[in-house]
Amino acid sequence: MKKIAIFASGSGTNVQNIIEYFQGKRHVTVDSVWSNNDNAYALIRAEKLGIETFTFSRDDFYGSVEVLEELSERKIDLIVLAGFLWLVPKYLTEEFPIINIHPALLPKYGGKGMYGKKVHEAVVLNKEKVSGITIHYVNEHYDEGNIVFQTTCELEASDTAEDVAQKVQSLEYEHFPRIIEEILLGDNE
Repeated sequence: MKKIAIFASGSGTNVQNIIEYFQGKRHVTVDSVWSNNDNAYALIRAEKLGIETFTFSRDDFYGSVEVLEELSERKIDLIVLAGFLWLVPKYLTEEFPIINIHPALLPKYGGKGMYGKKVHEAVVLNKEKVSGITIHYVNEHYDEGNIVFQTTCELEASDTAEDVAQKVQSLEYEHFPRIIEEILLGDNE
């Protein structure tokens, strides 16, 4: 059984989608959900679905190895970032495979401070004709790890940032759990 730890900072819609996707699967399970935000709704979503949760401070994450030790003890196979806003320290990227989903087509609209609504506003401002998602490995830089998967959605000239967000979120829900599963199991289920 392959084990996933999900890291999130916010509402956790992708967290819930991933947990629900893997419920009842024989080869992959969501072991735990981790957050740097004690008030992240992602934690409540996880608890409602029976998943153990952990929170940590900036000092815990960057100044100690507590997070690393707990993940190692739990025998985590993959860390999944789902709306997690902090840069992951090198001690974790060297120890675990880590993937992230970005709500745009990298390398455009990535980097520090480019997340959520800010990304979609930039896409609209630049009059892009397409947007999409990028699932990529995480390294010690924001949004620069090797790309695993990208897919697009068409945009209309009249689309607002909220319209773009809805289209992109549909892609996230459809593809992120499946790509996680492929990474862990290869193409055979």
